This record gives sequence, structure tokens and C-alpha cells, in this order.
Amino acid sequence: MFGLALTDIWFLLIALLWTGYFVLEGFDFGVGALLGVLGRDETDRRRVVNTIGPLWDGNEVWLIVAGGATFAAFPEWYASLFSGFYLALLIVLVALIGRGVAFEYRGKVDDDRWRRRWDAVIIGCSAVPALLWGVAFANIVAGVPLDADHEYTGTFVTLLTPYALLGGLTTLLVFLVHGAVFVSLKTDGDLRLRAHRLALRLGLVAVPVAGGFLVWTQLAHGKGWTLVSVALAAGALVGAVLLVGRGREGWAFTLTAVTIVATTVTLFGSLYPDVLPSSTDPAGTLTTTNAASTPYTLGIMTWVALAVTPIVLAYQAWSYWVFRRRLTRDDIPAATGLPPREPVVRQ
Repeated sequence: MFGLALTDIWFLLIALLWTGYFVLEGFDFGVGALLGVLGRDETDRRRVVNTIGPLWDGNEVWLIVAGGATFAAFPEWYASLFSGFYLALLIVLVALIGRGVAFEYRGKVDDDRWRRRWDAVIIGCSAVPALLWGVAFANIVAGVPLDADHEYTGTFVTLLTPYALLGGLTTLLVFLVHGAVFVSLKTDGDLRLRAHRLALRLGLVAVPVAGGFLVWTQLAHGKGWTLVSVALAAGALVGAVLLVGRGREGWAFTLTAVTIVATTVTLFGSLYPDVLPSSTDPAGTLTTTNAASTPYTLGIMTWVALAVTPIVLAYQAWSYWVFRRRLTRDDIPAATGLPPREPVVRQ
């Protein structure tokens, strides 16, 4: 296909899956992490949650498919990632589970303390993955200590380099801006204005942080052509902040999405043809060739992807179209959870 090997095609497909995941789950993370700041009362907090309520679990499908595709297409890459990033990925998994449970349980009991506890879970379990995904991908691009058998020889602390931490701060801030713009796009009234002002303030912080990370990536790991994606990512983020200041949420959201797309393209473009460089032993570096499955396996996967992917994309596009309108306070019904249990007093 267009002169590309199946290994290259699957590297591109995995990059596409991660791009879709970061764009769609990125505003989920941002909305969840900002719940406590944007929600002044219970009605507004429910509005904030409901902006992503019909969408968040569908957005996580991109992560599941990306992980499954990596396991099937590049099993050596998958194995080395999980051996080296085990604790970080476990924390992300626990956070994603906790966030899903919190979405389901916060309204089960009509009690303010009950809801505040679950809101805290939503906030924490949204911010932690937003941070750790940036740390993880910065390490993937920069390389980690792998021996000749592709075994990780470092520790969890090894992953906490200045470059990786800057990557984590970048994804966290960009996702927060992405989420705040999404809330301003999906709500009205005071909540919309608060989200608008918060997106502007966060954007002013995100621009220099993300710009520094992109420049560092280009200088240390980038290719000649990734300079284009770096410039596009930085320009789109600046444009998004300017458009937020003018109240153009739709275009601002489009540009924050472009920022995430261009940043992900920069990371994967800087990585290729490696999939996980070794920072200690060049013989341990994993590439699209030595980490790949057999051509037969990749061929079967390609046909399956061609058949299934359009259906998944069409369904998700339809769901976004159905839930496209703004949420007003009148859309939030009265709480219907169970009343809090009264303490039992024994005589």
C-alpha cells in the first residue's frame, strides 16, 4: 500500500488511534479535572458531568483498540512497555476505573457529602492520567534503559526525568484547556462564562509550557519534517487562546484539537522508525521491524481493520451528533438518588 510495509502501516494506524484517543479523551480528562472549579452548585456540577456523560466511555474505546493493536502488531513493544511502565500504567488503569465508578455512583445517594467524595475521585482520576500519559510518551520518544533482550533495566524513578515531567505537565495543561473550552461550548449562562474565563487563564500558562516541550522535542529527537508539526501545534494553541478571548468557542475547540493532533504527530514522527529506543544499549532498541508480528498476522489484522473501523467511526460520529446541543440548567432534573441512611441508635 503506497510502497509502505505492513509494519509501517500498523505503526501509522497505532499513531492514529492514540491521536484519536488524546483528542477525544483529552477533553474528558480536562472536564473531569475542572469539575470542582467550574461547578459552583450541584446543578452546575451535574451539568459539567453531563457534558461528557454520554461520551466518555465511547472515547475510551480508542485506548482499548490502541492497546490491542499494539499487542497484536508489535508484541515486543507491548511487552517492553508493560515491563518498564508497569507501575505508571497500573496507576492509569486504576484511575480510569475509579473515574468510571465515580460517574456511575455520584448520583446514587441524595447526600452532599456522598457526592463531594465521588467528585473528588472524578477530579483526581481525571488529572492523574492526563499527567502520566505525557510522562509515558515523553519517555517513549526519549528512550528508556533496555538491555539486549529488550528488558527494562530501570525503575519507576528512572522515568521521572525533567523532559518527561515537562511532557506530563504539557498534556495536563493542554487537556485542561481543551476541557474548559468544551464546557464553554456545551453550556450556557454563568457556567459558560466561568469556563470561558478559565480556559483563557489556563491557555496563557499552557502556551509557554507546551512551547518549551515542543522545542525540546524537536531539538533533541525531532526530524526535519517534524518542524512543521511543531510549528502547527504551537500556532494552533496560540490561536485557540486568542479565539477564546474573542468568545469563539467552536473554533477554539477545533484549534485545541489541532494542537493535540500535531503534538502527537510530532511525538510519533520523532520516534519512527523506532518504537522504543534504548538509552543504554543500542542493541536493545525496538524498531518497527524487530518488534513486529509475522506478515501473516499483520495481513489478517489489516483486513479486519478495514472492515470494522468505518463502522466504529460512523457510530461515534452519530453519537456526537445526537448529543451536540448545549446543556442548560433546565435540562437537569431533580436528584433521584436514595436518601442517606440514618444512623442506628441502640438503646
